[in-house]
Amino acid sequence: MGAAGGAIILMKERHVAEAFERGGITAPERARDPQEIGVRMHGIGWRRLVDRAVVREASPGKWYIDMPSWLALRRQRRRMSIILVILVIAVAAFTLLGKSHP
Repeated sequence: MGAAGGAIILMKERHVAEAFERGGITAPERARDPQEIGVRMHGIGWRRLVDRAVVREASPGKWYIDMPSWLALRRQRRRMSIILVILVIAVAAFTLLGKSHP
């Protein structure tokens, strides 16, 4: 999967998370049927958030978003992006420095 595919998956996850946030479905006692807020329970964004325990089932058919888990996932992804950018810059710098010295 390329960068575009990854970006699409992240957008789908964000769509699911934002729908729960807008609906105020952020705690087990507020859990509802996701279809009430327009969330498809069979999309890739849904599956990935459920697999990561960001979206959780409070009772049969009633789901909510665990905000601390969602925020932690976003922080982790942000850190990984920053590390990747730093590595790319470092490799580019070493490559350019290596070419300038015979």
